[in-house]
Amino acid sequence: MTFVSYSQNAEDVLLWRALGHVADGFYIDVGASDPVEHSVTKAFYERGWRGISIEPLPSFHEQFQQQRPRDVNLAIAAGAENGELTLYDVPDVRGWASPDQAVAEMHRAEGHAIAELKVPVRTLASVCEEHVRGEIHFLKIDVEGFEADVLRGMDFARWRPWVLVIEATLPNSRETNHASWEDMVTGQRYRFAWFDGLNRWYVAEEHPELMQHFGIQPNVFDAFISYHLDRAWSNGEAQAAALTASEERLGALARHAEAEAKQAEENRVRLEIALRNEQDQRALEARRAEEQVTLLQEQLAQVNESARQLSYWARGVDERLKATLASTSWKVTRPLRAAGSLAIALKRPGLSRRIVNRLTANERVRRLVIPLLRRHPALNERVSASIASIKLDPPQQAAFGVEVPEELKGLPQSARTVLADLKRARGNQQSDS
Repeated sequence: MTFVSYSQNAEDVLLWRALGHVADGFYIDVGASDPVEHSVTKAFYERGWRGISIEPLPSFHEQFQQQRPRDVNLAIAAGAENGELTLYDVPDVRGWASPDQAVAEMHRAEGHAIAELKVPVRTLASVCEEHVRGEIHFLKIDVEGFEADVLRGMDFARWRPWVLVIEATLPNSRETNHASWEDMVTGQRYRFAWFDGLNRWYVAEEHPELMQHFGIQPNVFDAFISYHLDRAWSNGEAQAAALTASEERLGALARHAEAEAKQAEENRVRLEIALRNEQDQRALEARRAEEQVTLLQEQLAQVNESARQLSYWARGVDERLKATLASTSWKVTRPLRAAGSLAIALKRPGLSRRIVNRLTANERVRRLVIPLLRRHPALNERVSASIASIKLDPPQQAAFGVEVPEELKGLPQSARTVLADLKRARGNQQSDS
């Protein structure tokens, strides 16, 4: 597995090169600052190590409490003796807090705001006395110019960290300051092993086998990447995954849009077919209506023609009637026509029956006739038989032998009788002439 380095100068890479064989190791981090950013101990904590994190700033200490439950997290400053000191913090730059007033003045001169706070101070020896129960595999000190005081408070005769990593330059500078405190280390049987440009490394004389791991800077053979690069790659992978997911969503949306477009096209085709069918149906209905109008017009023309012929026939009949009425024969034969009409009326079917019915229904006639008939039985019998015969006489159809046009066959019999008379009169007129 690739080693992820969280420290600012690959300190954890060199420490892992020398101490990676140790299982469940123990560390002390003085000036721990942040549990992740520029942390020398984060990679070891991830691999099961534990230790003591000393960080006086309350905000950073709270983060250690939350993220390093296996560690002993102390909100103190390490010094030459127990007590209290003023800590000068630079809020806009993480990791520049220092108990050295001269360092604070240097930062202030560079334009940085300085915040002062009182923090408790304990010696490393007292901290180890309370919390260390075994080997200390490495001790890292980064206190922005206060390293000498921290070393004065440590008992190296009793507590023997295998490796020491001590910041050895002035704050935010390449200028070294180890001359003021190095003899306190080498005088306690520690051998100088390496200077990485920021820290000086020392190895306890009882662990000379570790010296071989120093002298060469962290490199490709240590198989590591920085935390920032790993985070960038992770972010890149996350962004790539998000991009892939977005592409998949876009593809799904595109497929959905394509399906909707296809459905819309199918609906459009169906609508066009329906419109064409409706137009065809309307055209068919229009043709049928036109045919019906044509048929009605033809029927109307036929009716008009029939009406014209009937009007022509009626005018002819009217002219002939006028001519007949104005003729001498019509005037001479008037008495004969009157007699003929009377004869015809008498011969009209049911006339005698209606007369008998009227007479027999008349109360005055009955009062006069019935007593007379009772006195003459023979006459009574003949009258009764005649009345019965008349009442049972079936109606006779008048046969005039007159041909009536088809258009006038629906006329009543009386009208047809007049027409028959006219026909006969016209015939007589022609005979006379």
